[in-house]
Amino acid sequence: MTTSSGSLNMPTIEHKLNITEEEVPEHIRRLAEEQGECPSSKDQIIEQFRNYILEQNGCQPHRNDAKYLQKFLRARYWKIENSYKLLCSYYKFREHNKSYYEKVRPLELRHIGQSNILTVTPYRDQHGHRILIYRFGLWRPNRVTIDDIFRATIVLQELGSLEPISQIVGGVGIFDLKDLGLEHILHLSPSVAQRMIALLVTSMPIRTSALHIVNQNWVFNAAFKIFNPFLNSAMKEKLYIHGSDMTSLHKHINPEHLPKRYGGLHEDYSYTLWLDMLREQCTGNSVQKDMEQLGFIFDQVLS
Repeated sequence: MTTSSGSLNMPTIEHKLNITEEEVPEHIRRLAEEQGECPSSKDQIIEQFRNYILEQNGCQPHRNDAKYLQKFLRARYWKIENSYKLLCSYYKFREHNKSYYEKVRPLELRHIGQSNILTVTPYRDQHGHRILIYRFGLWRPNRVTIDDIFRATIVLQELGSLEPISQIVGGVGIFDLKDLGLEHILHLSPSVAQRMIALLVTSMPIRTSALHIVNQNWVFNAAFKIFNPFLNSAMKEKLYIHGSDMTSLHKHINPEHLPKRYGGLHEDYSYTLWLDMLREQCTGNSVQKDMEQLGFIFDQVLS
């Protein structure tokens, strides 16, 4: 699905998943090698990982083909033990949060996009990251449940984990806290905070390279106290708090790769455009099959 960028100087933006290895640019291939991915030994390491999973028997993935195992290895720099811990953490999260996967119909999450609470950019930043953007001040808990926000996030995370580029470079998040109020804090329990950290940091086969907080107000201090116990030192090093100073954000993300609201050049692109992409581009292909194996349902709407 393509959308106009709204500027004569900006290319047309396409909502498209880059799911083939052939789409990985040469400079990102070099980065992958720096992270431990060696083309000559990759198949051997995947086989070692497969055998390690069988030997440890701590979790049973629903797939063990090379394409699937590779994304866990890439997320942990091809370290077999760390990749196995991630794999088990992922399946533990799935087991404890079955309602986020089983019988979830992604195309019925349009109200999330219509509320503009979250989205992910169809373009990438200067490092190849897609940008996951939350605008929690727009969240109306009486209309959109926290569980639906998790479901919508997981759909985006699972789709992103299918992209070799994103497997290698990870992604970044922007938490826009403009207009965050007490009515939001009431829904942010420690268990919610723990699940959010699991999704963005510890339990998904795609790395979060950085989390950027913008437009925070006094309510942020209360919210941060809920999240802080679940942040280890490595996570805190990835957390950047910018306030309303977008030049601070631009030190990390070039404004050429940001929405106009953050001093960038792009329009806002709704979450619903990704759902349109799923409906229009993914009927019967490997993306739909991969998602269905996780428990998501696309019947009727995509048929």
